[in-house]
Amino acid sequence: MSQLKTIQDKNLPIWLPRLAAQGGPRFLQIADALQAAVVDGSLKPGDRLPPQRQLAAQLDVDLTTITRAYDEARRRNLLEGRGARGTYVAAPKVELTAILDLSMNTPPPPDDVDFDDMLKQGLSQVLMRADSELLMTYHLGGGSDSDRKAGAKWLAPMLGNLDSRQLVVCPGAQAAIAALILALTEPGDVILAEPTTYPGLRAAAIQFGRHIIAVEADKHGMMPEMLEDACRQHKPGLVYLNPTLQNPTAITMPERRRKELASIAKRCNVRIVEDDPYWLLADAPPPPIATFAPEQVCYISTLSKCLTPGLRVAFVLIRDPHERERFLVALRSFALMVTPLTAALATQWILDGSADGLMEGVRKEARLRHRMASDILAGRYSGAGDGLHVWIELPAYWNPSQLARAADSEGIAVTPAEAFATGSGSVNAIRISLGSIRDRGRLQAGLQRLSHLLARRPESFSAAVV
Repeated sequence: MSQLKTIQDKNLPIWLPRLAAQGGPRFLQIADALQAAVVDGSLKPGDRLPPQRQLAAQLDVDLTTITRAYDEARRRNLLEGRGARGTYVAAPKVELTAILDLSMNTPPPPDDVDFDDMLKQGLSQVLMRADSELLMTYHLGGGSDSDRKAGAKWLAPMLGNLDSRQLVVCPGAQAAIAALILALTEPGDVILAEPTTYPGLRAAAIQFGRHIIAVEADKHGMMPEMLEDACRQHKPGLVYLNPTLQNPTAITMPERRRKELASIAKRCNVRIVEDDPYWLLADAPPPPIATFAPEQVCYISTLSKCLTPGLRVAFVLIRDPHERERFLVALRSFALMVTPLTAALATQWILDGSADGLMEGVRKEARLRHRMASDILAGRYSGAGDGLHVWIELPAYWNPSQLARAADSEGIAVTPAEAFATGSGSVNAIRISLGSIRDRGRLQAGLQRLSHLLARRPESFSAAVV
Protein backbone atom coordinates (compact mmCIF):
# COMPACT_ATOMS: atom_id res chain seq x y z
CA MET A 1 0.00 0.00 0.00
CA SER A 2 1.48 3.40 -0.96
CA GLN A 3 1.77 6.19 1.59
CA LEU A 4 -1.67 7.47 0.65
CA LYS A 5 -5.12 7.36 2.10
CA THR A 6 -8.35 6.92 0.23
CA ILE A 7 -11.72 8.45 0.79
CA GLN A 8 -14.85 7.72 -1.18
CA ASP A 9 -16.98 10.35 -2.89
CA LYS A 10 -19.68 8.93 -5.15
CA ASN A 11 -17.56 5.77 -5.58
CA LEU A 12 -14.70 7.88 -6.98
CA PRO A 13 -11.39 7.25 -5.18
CA ILE A 14 -9.49 10.40 -4.19
CA TRP A 15 -5.82 9.92 -3.34
CA LEU A 16 -4.50 12.09 -0.56
CA PRO A 17 -0.78 12.09 0.35
CA ARG A 18 0.22 12.51 3.95
CA LEU A 19 2.20 15.73 3.74
CA ALA A 20 5.31 15.81 5.93
CA ALA A 21 6.66 19.02 7.40
CA GLN A 22 10.23 17.97 6.62
CA GLY A 23 9.42 16.20 3.37
CA GLY A 24 10.40 18.97 0.98
CA PRO A 25 8.17 21.20 -1.17
CA ARG A 26 4.52 20.18 -0.84
CA PHE A 27 3.81 20.25 -4.55
CA LEU A 28 6.61 17.68 -5.06
CA GLN A 29 5.26 15.49 -2.25
CA ILE A 30 1.88 15.45 -4.00
CA ALA A 31 3.44 14.71 -7.40
CA ASP A 32 5.60 11.94 -5.87
CA ALA A 33 2.51 10.45 -4.21
CA LEU A 34 0.64 10.43 -7.51
CA GLN A 35 3.61 8.76 -9.18
CA ALA A 36 3.81 6.14 -6.43
CA ALA A 37 0.11 5.40 -6.80
CA VAL A 38 0.49 4.97 -10.58
CA VAL A 39 3.53 2.72 -10.14
CA ASP A 40 1.86 0.43 -7.58
CA GLY A 41 -1.39 0.33 -9.51
CA SER A 42 -3.48 2.16 -6.97
CA LEU A 43 -4.21 4.69 -9.70
CA LYS A 44 -4.79 3.34 -13.19
CA PRO A 45 -4.86 4.95 -16.63
CA GLY A 46 -8.20 6.67 -17.10
CA ASP A 47 -8.86 7.30 -13.39
CA ARG A 48 -10.22 10.81 -12.84
CA LEU A 49 -8.45 13.03 -10.31
CA PRO A 50 -10.31 15.45 -8.07
CA PRO A 51 -10.67 19.08 -9.13
CA GLN A 52 -7.78 21.21 -7.94
CA ARG A 53 -9.84 23.38 -5.59
CA GLN A 54 -11.38 20.32 -3.96
CA LEU A 55 -7.98 18.69 -3.41
CA ALA A 56 -6.55 21.95 -2.06
CA ALA A 57 -9.34 22.12 0.50
CA GLN A 58 -8.92 18.48 1.52
CA LEU A 59 -5.15 18.85 1.96
CA ASP A 60 -5.43 22.32 3.53
CA VAL A 61 -2.99 23.87 1.06
CA ASP A 62 -3.36 26.76 -1.33
CA LEU A 63 -4.54 26.28 -4.90
CA THR A 64 -1.13 27.20 -6.34
CA THR A 65 0.43 24.19 -4.62
CA ILE A 66 -2.03 21.83 -6.30
CA THR A 67 -1.61 23.53 -9.67
CA ARG A 68 2.18 23.11 -9.44
CA ALA A 69 1.76 19.48 -8.34
CA TYR A 70 -0.50 18.70 -11.32
CA ASP A 71 1.88 20.52 -13.67
CA GLU A 72 4.80 18.48 -12.34
CA ALA A 73 2.80 15.27 -12.72
CA ARG A 74 2.01 16.22 -16.33
CA ARG A 75 5.71 16.84 -16.94
CA ARG A 76 6.33 13.29 -15.75
CA ASN A 77 3.67 12.08 -18.22
CA LEU A 78 1.44 10.90 -15.35
CA LEU A 79 -1.61 13.07 -16.07
CA GLU A 80 -3.51 14.45 -19.00
CA GLY A 81 -6.14 17.16 -19.15
CA ARG A 82 -9.43 16.57 -20.97
CA GLY A 83 -10.80 20.09 -20.92
CA ALA A 84 -14.02 20.55 -19.01
CA ARG A 85 -14.12 16.85 -18.18
CA GLY A 86 -11.19 17.22 -15.79
CA THR A 87 -7.77 15.67 -15.22
CA TYR A 88 -7.09 11.96 -15.69
CA VAL A 89 -4.28 9.47 -15.15
CA ALA A 90 -2.51 9.20 -18.50
CA ALA A 91 -1.91 5.98 -20.37
CA PRO A 92 1.77 4.96 -20.51
CA LYS A 93 3.57 6.56 -23.43
CA VAL A 94 5.39 4.33 -25.87
CA GLU A 95 8.99 5.49 -26.12
CA LEU A 96 10.59 4.73 -29.44
CA THR A 97 13.97 5.91 -28.13
CA ALA A 98 14.03 4.14 -24.78
CA ILE A 99 17.80 4.14 -24.34
CA LEU A 100 18.79 4.60 -20.71
CA ASP A 101 21.86 6.81 -20.93
CA LEU A 102 24.39 6.04 -18.19
CA SER A 103 27.26 7.31 -20.35
CA MET A 104 27.10 11.12 -20.14
CA ASN A 105 28.42 13.03 -17.11
CA THR A 106 25.84 15.74 -16.57
CA PRO A 107 24.44 17.19 -13.34
CA PRO A 108 21.20 15.54 -12.22
CA PRO A 109 18.13 17.80 -12.17
CA PRO A 110 17.37 18.73 -8.56
CA ASP A 111 13.80 18.15 -7.40
CA ASP A 112 13.59 21.12 -5.08
CA VAL A 113 14.75 23.74 -7.60
CA ASP A 114 12.33 25.22 -10.12
CA PHE A 115 14.85 25.48 -12.95
CA ASP A 116 12.39 27.00 -15.42
CA ASP A 117 11.55 29.79 -13.01
CA MET A 118 15.21 30.29 -12.15
CA LEU A 119 16.06 30.60 -15.85
CA LYS A 120 13.25 33.09 -16.49
CA GLN A 121 14.15 35.19 -13.47
CA GLY A 122 17.86 35.17 -14.30
CA LEU A 123 17.35 36.19 -17.92
CA SER A 124 14.86 38.85 -16.86
CA GLN A 125 17.45 40.38 -14.52
CA VAL A 126 20.14 40.21 -17.21
CA LEU A 127 17.95 41.93 -19.79
CA MET A 128 16.85 44.53 -17.27
CA ARG A 129 20.40 45.49 -16.31
CA ALA A 130 22.41 44.94 -19.49
CA ASP A 131 22.50 46.61 -22.87
CA SER A 132 20.93 44.12 -25.27
CA GLU A 133 23.27 45.27 -28.05
CA LEU A 134 26.27 44.33 -25.91
CA LEU A 135 24.77 40.89 -25.32
CA MET A 136 24.53 40.28 -29.06
CA THR A 137 27.87 41.55 -30.35
CA TYR A 138 31.51 40.45 -30.47
CA HIS A 139 33.75 40.68 -27.38
CA LEU A 140 37.50 40.38 -27.21
CA GLY A 141 37.31 37.29 -25.03
CA GLY A 142 38.42 36.45 -21.54
CA GLY A 143 35.24 37.78 -19.94
CA SER A 144 34.10 41.19 -18.72
CA ASP A 145 35.17 42.65 -15.38
CA SER A 146 31.84 41.52 -13.91
CA ASP A 147 32.28 38.01 -15.29
CA ARG A 148 35.76 37.71 -13.81
CA LYS A 149 34.58 39.04 -10.44
CA ALA A 150 31.81 36.44 -10.48
CA GLY A 151 34.47 33.85 -11.27
CA ALA A 152 36.54 34.96 -8.28
CA LYS A 153 33.49 34.59 -6.06
CA TRP A 154 32.78 31.12 -7.49
CA LEU A 155 36.37 29.98 -6.91
CA ALA A 156 36.63 31.41 -3.39
CA PRO A 157 35.62 28.16 -1.60
CA MET A 158 38.44 26.36 -3.40
CA LEU A 159 41.17 28.98 -3.63
CA GLY A 160 40.30 31.79 -1.21
CA ASN A 161 40.43 35.45 -2.22
CA LEU A 162 41.66 35.94 -5.78
CA ASP A 163 42.69 38.81 -8.00
CA SER A 164 39.96 38.61 -10.65
CA ARG A 165 42.42 40.00 -13.23
CA GLN A 166 44.20 36.63 -13.10
CA LEU A 167 41.06 34.84 -14.30
CA VAL A 168 39.95 34.06 -17.84
CA VAL A 169 36.34 33.20 -18.65
CA CYS A 170 36.18 30.41 -21.25
CA PRO A 171 33.45 28.66 -23.27
CA GLY A 172 33.77 25.43 -21.27
CA ALA A 173 36.60 23.36 -19.79
CA GLN A 174 37.37 21.53 -23.04
CA ALA A 175 38.17 24.85 -24.73
CA ALA A 176 40.34 25.78 -21.74
CA ILE A 177 42.30 22.52 -21.92
CA ALA A 178 42.86 22.90 -25.66
CA ALA A 179 44.02 26.51 -25.29
CA LEU A 180 46.43 25.60 -22.47
CA ILE A 181 47.95 22.87 -24.64
CA LEU A 182 48.42 25.33 -27.51
CA ALA A 183 49.77 28.07 -25.28
CA LEU A 184 52.14 26.14 -23.04
CA THR A 185 53.48 23.33 -25.24
CA GLU A 186 55.00 22.84 -28.69
CA PRO A 187 54.22 20.18 -31.35
CA GLY A 188 55.86 16.93 -30.31
CA ASP A 189 55.88 17.79 -26.60
CA VAL A 190 54.88 15.25 -23.97
CA ILE A 191 51.90 15.66 -21.66
CA LEU A 192 51.87 13.44 -18.57
CA ALA A 193 48.57 12.08 -17.27
CA GLU A 194 47.20 9.19 -15.25
CA PRO A 195 46.62 5.84 -17.02
CA THR A 196 42.87 6.51 -17.12
CA THR A 197 41.84 10.10 -17.62
CA TYR A 198 39.37 12.50 -19.22
CA PRO A 199 39.03 11.61 -22.93
CA GLY A 200 38.90 15.27 -23.97
CA LEU A 201 42.56 15.63 -23.05
CA ARG A 202 43.59 12.88 -25.43
CA ALA A 203 41.36 14.24 -28.21
CA ALA A 204 42.95 17.71 -28.00
CA ALA A 205 46.50 16.39 -27.67
CA ILE A 206 46.18 14.20 -30.75
CA GLN A 207 44.75 17.05 -32.82
CA PHE A 208 47.63 19.33 -31.84
CA GLY A 209 50.41 16.77 -32.32
CA ARG A 210 51.28 16.32 -28.64
CA HIS A 211 52.02 12.95 -27.03
CA ILE A 212 50.35 11.71 -23.86
CA ILE A 213 52.39 9.40 -21.64
CA ALA A 214 50.74 7.62 -18.73
CA VAL A 215 52.22 7.90 -15.25
CA GLU A 216 51.38 5.05 -12.91
CA ALA A 217 48.69 5.68 -10.30
CA ASP A 218 47.49 3.91 -7.19
CA LYS A 219 44.36 4.19 -5.07
CA HIS A 220 45.33 7.80 -4.20
CA GLY A 221 46.02 8.94 -7.75
CA MET A 222 49.25 9.67 -9.64
CA MET A 223 52.29 8.33 -7.76
CA PRO A 224 54.84 11.03 -6.86
CA GLU A 225 57.98 8.97 -7.47
CA MET A 226 56.69 7.90 -10.88
CA LEU A 227 55.88 11.50 -11.79
CA GLU A 228 59.39 12.65 -10.86
CA ASP A 229 60.96 9.86 -12.93
CA ALA A 230 58.72 10.73 -15.89
CA CYS A 231 59.55 14.43 -15.63
CA ARG A 232 63.28 13.74 -15.71
CA GLN A 233 62.94 11.23 -18.56
CA HIS A 234 60.45 13.01 -20.85
CA LYS A 235 60.81 16.73 -20.01
CA PRO A 236 57.02 17.21 -20.35
CA GLY A 237 55.34 20.40 -21.39
CA LEU A 238 52.41 19.80 -19.02
CA VAL A 239 51.08 17.46 -16.36
CA TYR A 240 47.31 16.99 -16.44
CA LEU A 241 45.50 16.09 -13.20
CA ASN A 242 41.85 15.77 -12.20
CA PRO A 243 42.37 15.24 -8.45
CA THR A 244 38.82 15.48 -7.06
CA LEU A 245 36.34 12.71 -7.91
CA GLN A 246 38.59 11.85 -10.81
CA ASN A 247 36.97 11.11 -14.14
CA PRO A 248 36.52 8.16 -14.53
CA THR A 249 37.72 6.42 -11.33
CA ALA A 250 35.95 8.76 -8.84
CA ILE A 251 39.14 8.81 -6.70
CA THR A 252 39.74 11.95 -4.64
CA MET A 253 43.43 12.51 -4.14
CA PRO A 254 44.28 13.08 -0.44
CA GLU A 255 45.98 16.28 0.68
CA ARG A 256 49.35 14.68 1.31
CA ARG A 257 49.52 13.34 -2.24
CA ARG A 258 48.56 16.76 -3.62
CA LYS A 259 51.37 18.41 -1.68
CA GLU A 260 53.88 15.81 -2.92
CA LEU A 261 52.90 16.34 -6.56
CA ALA A 262 53.04 20.12 -6.11
CA SER A 263 56.59 19.85 -4.70
CA ILE A 264 57.70 17.76 -7.67
CA ALA A 265 56.20 20.28 -10.10
CA LYS A 266 58.27 23.01 -8.42
CA ARG A 267 61.49 20.96 -8.45
CA CYS A 268 61.08 19.92 -12.07
CA ASN A 269 59.68 23.31 -13.15
CA VAL A 270 56.72 21.79 -14.96
CA ARG A 271 53.23 23.23 -15.32
CA ILE A 272 50.24 21.34 -13.92
CA VAL A 273 46.81 21.72 -15.48
CA GLU A 274 44.45 21.05 -12.58
CA ASP A 275 41.05 20.27 -14.07
CA ASP A 276 38.71 20.38 -11.06
CA PRO A 277 35.06 20.29 -12.19
CA TYR A 278 33.73 18.25 -9.25
CA TRP A 279 35.35 19.96 -6.23
CA LEU A 280 32.14 21.71 -5.17
CA LEU A 281 30.18 18.44 -5.39
CA ALA A 282 32.60 16.49 -3.20
CA ASP A 283 32.21 15.85 0.51
CA ALA A 284 34.96 17.84 2.31
CA PRO A 285 37.57 17.69 -0.49
CA PRO A 286 41.20 18.64 0.24
CA PRO A 287 42.51 22.02 -0.98
CA PRO A 288 43.34 22.12 -4.69
CA ILE A 289 46.91 21.50 -5.81
CA ALA A 290 46.92 25.13 -6.95
CA THR A 291 47.00 26.22 -3.30
CA PHE A 292 50.29 24.36 -2.75
CA ALA A 293 52.07 25.48 -5.94
CA PRO A 294 50.33 28.68 -7.11
CA GLU A 295 52.91 29.58 -9.74
CA GLN A 296 53.06 26.07 -11.23
CA VAL A 297 49.34 25.34 -11.61
CA CYS A 298 46.71 26.50 -14.08
CA TYR A 299 43.38 25.82 -12.43
CA ILE A 300 40.12 25.10 -14.32
CA SER A 301 36.63 25.08 -12.83
CA THR A 302 33.61 24.63 -15.10
CA LEU A 303 29.95 25.28 -14.35
CA SER A 304 28.91 22.44 -16.68
CA LYS A 305 29.33 19.70 -14.07
CA CYS A 306 27.78 21.37 -11.04
CA LEU A 307 25.09 23.62 -12.57
CA THR A 308 24.15 22.88 -16.19
CA PRO A 309 26.09 22.10 -19.40
CA GLY A 310 24.07 24.68 -21.32
CA LEU A 311 25.94 27.60 -19.75
CA ARG A 312 29.27 26.60 -21.38
CA VAL A 313 31.21 28.74 -18.92
CA ALA A 314 34.49 27.83 -17.23
CA PHE A 315 36.89 29.90 -15.12
CA VAL A 316 40.64 29.49 -15.57
CA LEU A 317 43.17 30.84 -13.08
CA ILE A 318 46.54 31.67 -14.68
CA ARG A 319 48.74 33.75 -12.40
CA ASP A 320 51.59 34.48 -14.83
CA PRO A 321 50.56 37.46 -17.02
CA HIS A 322 52.64 36.35 -20.02
CA GLU A 323 51.17 32.85 -19.92
CA ARG A 324 47.71 34.35 -19.53
CA GLU A 325 48.18 36.45 -22.67
CA ARG A 326 49.49 33.44 -24.62
CA PHE A 327 46.47 31.50 -23.41
CA LEU A 328 44.09 34.22 -24.65
CA VAL A 329 45.77 34.28 -28.06
CA ALA A 330 45.47 30.48 -28.30
CA LEU A 331 41.84 30.55 -27.17
CA ARG A 332 40.90 33.19 -29.75
CA SER A 333 42.27 30.99 -32.54
CA PHE A 334 39.29 28.66 -32.21
CA ALA A 335 36.83 30.17 -29.69
CA LEU A 336 36.68 33.94 -29.89
CA MET A 337 34.59 34.40 -26.77
CA VAL A 338 32.06 32.99 -24.35
CA THR A 339 28.54 33.68 -25.60
CA PRO A 340 27.84 37.01 -23.86
CA LEU A 341 24.26 36.13 -22.94
CA THR A 342 25.17 32.87 -21.19
CA ALA A 343 28.17 34.49 -19.50
CA ALA A 344 25.89 37.27 -18.22
CA LEU A 345 23.38 34.69 -16.97
CA ALA A 346 26.12 32.76 -15.15
CA THR A 347 27.37 35.99 -13.59
CA GLN A 348 23.84 36.96 -12.52
CA TRP A 349 23.24 33.57 -10.89
CA ILE A 350 26.58 33.61 -9.07
CA LEU A 351 26.21 37.14 -7.75
CA ASP A 352 22.57 36.81 -6.64
CA GLY A 353 23.08 33.39 -4.99
CA SER A 354 20.95 31.38 -7.43
CA ALA A 355 23.99 29.35 -8.52
CA ASP A 356 24.65 28.26 -4.93
CA GLY A 357 21.03 27.14 -4.56
CA LEU A 358 21.12 25.18 -7.80
CA MET A 359 24.45 23.59 -6.91
CA GLU A 360 23.18 22.53 -3.50
CA GLY A 361 20.18 20.94 -5.18
CA VAL A 362 22.45 19.09 -7.63
CA ARG A 363 24.67 17.93 -4.76
CA LYS A 364 21.66 16.64 -2.80
CA GLU A 365 20.21 14.84 -5.82
CA ALA A 366 23.58 13.34 -6.76
CA ARG A 367 24.02 11.86 -3.29
CA LEU A 368 20.51 10.43 -3.34
CA ARG A 369 21.32 8.76 -6.68
CA HIS A 370 24.58 7.39 -5.32
CA ARG A 371 22.65 5.75 -2.48
CA MET A 372 20.34 4.23 -5.07
CA ALA A 373 23.30 2.92 -7.07
CA SER A 374 24.93 1.54 -3.92
CA ASP A 375 21.76 -0.35 -2.98
CA ILE A 376 21.15 -1.80 -6.44
CA LEU A 377 24.73 -2.59 -7.44
CA ALA A 378 25.64 -3.82 -3.95
CA GLY A 379 29.16 -5.29 -3.96
CA ARG A 380 29.98 -3.85 -7.37
CA TYR A 381 29.47 -0.22 -6.33
CA SER A 382 32.75 1.59 -5.68
CA GLY A 383 31.66 5.22 -5.77
CA ALA A 384 32.54 7.93 -3.30
CA GLY A 385 28.91 8.69 -2.47
CA ASP A 386 29.02 12.03 -4.28
CA GLY A 387 29.86 13.44 -7.69
CA LEU A 388 28.31 12.37 -10.97
CA HIS A 389 29.77 8.97 -11.81
CA VAL A 390 30.72 5.51 -10.56
CA TRP A 391 33.65 3.33 -11.70
CA ILE A 392 32.59 -0.30 -11.81
CA GLU A 393 35.22 -3.04 -11.97
CA LEU A 394 33.85 -5.93 -13.98
CA PRO A 395 33.82 -9.64 -13.13
CA ALA A 396 36.47 -11.62 -14.99
CA TYR A 397 33.94 -13.10 -17.44
CA TRP A 398 33.20 -9.65 -18.90
CA ASN A 399 35.50 -7.20 -20.66
CA PRO A 400 34.58 -3.52 -21.02
CA SER A 401 33.77 -3.41 -24.74
CA GLN A 402 31.85 -6.67 -24.54
CA LEU A 403 29.82 -5.42 -21.59
CA ALA A 404 29.13 -2.08 -23.32
CA ARG A 405 27.81 -3.91 -26.40
CA ALA A 406 25.66 -6.21 -24.30
CA ALA A 407 24.33 -3.24 -22.33
CA ASP A 408 23.49 -1.47 -25.57
CA SER A 409 21.45 -4.47 -26.67
CA GLU A 410 19.55 -4.12 -23.37
CA GLY A 411 18.86 -0.44 -24.04
CA ILE A 412 21.55 0.93 -21.70
CA ALA A 413 24.49 3.17 -22.65
CA VAL A 414 27.66 2.89 -20.54
CA THR A 415 31.26 3.94 -21.16
CA PRO A 416 33.97 1.23 -21.33
CA ALA A 417 37.38 1.78 -19.75
CA GLU A 418 39.09 1.97 -23.15
CA ALA A 419 37.54 5.41 -23.69
CA PHE A 420 39.67 6.76 -20.83
CA ALA A 421 42.97 4.93 -21.45
CA THR A 422 46.04 7.08 -22.08
CA GLY A 423 48.34 4.15 -22.75
CA SER A 424 48.14 0.73 -24.34
CA GLY A 425 46.72 -0.97 -21.26
CA SER A 426 43.23 -0.68 -19.83
CA VAL A 427 41.55 -1.85 -16.67
CA ASN A 428 38.55 -4.14 -16.71
CA ALA A 429 35.93 -1.57 -15.80
CA ILE A 430 33.17 0.70 -17.04
CA ARG A 431 32.03 4.15 -15.96
CA ILE A 432 28.37 4.85 -15.33
CA SER A 433 26.95 8.34 -14.91
CA LEU A 434 24.02 9.02 -12.62
CA GLY A 435 22.80 12.42 -13.77
CA SER A 436 21.80 12.16 -17.41
CA ILE A 437 18.56 10.22 -16.83
CA ARG A 438 16.14 12.85 -15.58
CA ASP A 439 13.55 10.58 -13.99
CA ARG A 440 14.66 8.60 -10.92
CA GLY A 441 12.33 5.73 -11.76
CA ARG A 442 13.98 5.30 -15.16
CA LEU A 443 17.42 5.55 -13.55
CA GLN A 444 16.44 2.85 -11.07
CA ALA A 445 15.24 0.64 -13.93
CA GLY A 446 18.51 1.17 -15.79
CA LEU A 447 20.64 0.34 -12.74
CA GLN A 448 18.60 -2.79 -12.05
CA ARG A 449 18.93 -3.90 -15.64
CA LEU A 450 22.68 -3.31 -15.49
CA SER A 451 22.96 -5.23 -12.22
CA HIS A 452 21.23 -8.23 -13.76
CA LEU A 453 23.50 -8.03 -16.79
CA LEU A 454 26.64 -7.95 -14.64
CA ALA A 455 25.47 -10.99 -12.70
CA ARG A 456 25.16 -13.22 -15.73
CA ARG A 457 27.86 -14.49 -18.03
CA PRO A 458 28.15 -13.23 -21.62
CA GLU A 459 26.02 -14.95 -24.20
CA SER A 460 26.89 -15.72 -27.79
CA PHE A 461 25.02 -13.32 -30.01
CA SER A 462 24.18 -14.10 -33.59
CA ALA A 463 22.95 -11.56 -36.09
CA ALA A 464 19.31 -11.79 -37.09
CA VAL A 465 18.59 -12.50 -40.75
CA VAL A 466 15.62 -10.62 -42.18
